[in-house]
Amino acid sequence: MVMGVGTVVGVGVGSGGVVSATTTGLVCGHHHLYSALARGMPPPPSEPTSFLGILENVWWRLDQALDLEMIEWSAKLGALEALEAGCTAIIDHHESPRAISGSLSVIADACNEVGVRINTCYGITDRHGSAGALRGLAENDRYLRELSERDDDGMRRGMVGVHAAFTCTDTHLVDAAELAEAHGVGVHIHVAEGPDDIGVADRISDLTRDDWLLIHGVHLPDDHGLHGTIIHNPRSNMNNSVGYADPIRFTNPIGLGTDGIGADMLAEFQLAYVAHRAADIGASPDTAWSWLDTNRTLFPEVERDTVTWSYDTIEPWHVAFTPTINVIDVDVDGESAVRNGVATRVDADEIRAKATEQAARLHSALEEMP
Repeated sequence: MVMGVGTVVGVGVGSGGVVSATTTGLVCGHHHLYSALARGMPPPPSEPTSFLGILENVWWRLDQALDLEMIEWSAKLGALEALEAGCTAIIDHHESPRAISGSLSVIADACNEVGVRINTCYGITDRHGSAGALRGLAENDRYLRELSERDDDGMRRGMVGVHAAFTCTDTHLVDAAELAEAHGVGVHIHVAEGPDDIGVADRISDLTRDDWLLIHGVHLPDDHGLHGTIIHNPRSNMNNSVGYADPIRFTNPIGLGTDGIGADMLAEFQLAYVAHRAADIGASPDTAWSWLDTNRTLFPEVERDTVTWSYDTIEPWHVAFTPTINVIDVDVDGESAVRNGVATRVDADEIRAKATEQAARLHSALEEMP
């Protein structure tokens, strides 16, 4: 019996002969696929002492070093690891200021080759001047036009991306909102992740709509007045020491993302529950589980995907306390994508080998940067 991830499911036997349960595919509500090559990267030129310092010394250096070949293999590696964790759809947020044009199509092609559904966008920013922001807007527009000319097969989607309001002018925030409305999609934007973005609600409250994705919300006031779904990223928030978002205080729908730290959504759920419990001893895993269900509403095509797990009860009170639950089989749109834990549409060893080569190129480029 196949049911939603938020529902107790029936017991069966997977292709490996293991007693198992089957659910629909999982969705990662916020990812940065380009971060898959960051593992083992050289240390930053100076030790960050603040969230802005982390951005300036780590992530804003990394995204400037990316080229299209790195982007391709990073996306393939990230998609492969998502699939191996039962995640059949990724909502991605991309930035590569020296390789903007065509980057979103490279990501979508890479993910679809692996067998993963993708919704991606380019995060515009004025960090590289107005011309850089306009190139980002142009890439969002180009990709969304490309999507409008494709058959709607449910394998790829798009939004308009904004890095964060504190790195964009008001003019370009309006431009992004207008472009999204013209294409009938939402805006995917980091919101109040760190103290540098406090006050963002005042800048974008008149622009937001229900189809926007508001990422993090750590420093948003309870009554922020923004429309859209807030995507909670507990592991990333802890790693960046920006604080606990405490998402249950919001009236908005809440989803769950990883902010680029893989796409293992069961692991992210487990951490989300523990973080909630640390803040409230009365917290139940049902709450964090509901955030996975919200993710499915953002990419409803995953209802056509199935994941068979190496555990016979996929429900919050079991998963929250079960150390290891592996994927046995995955079908995407009725077609095999994983059998007995092995990807069937691509050569996983080749992807990992090529990604390792591209990571070495990326890390070398970082070492040469001032």
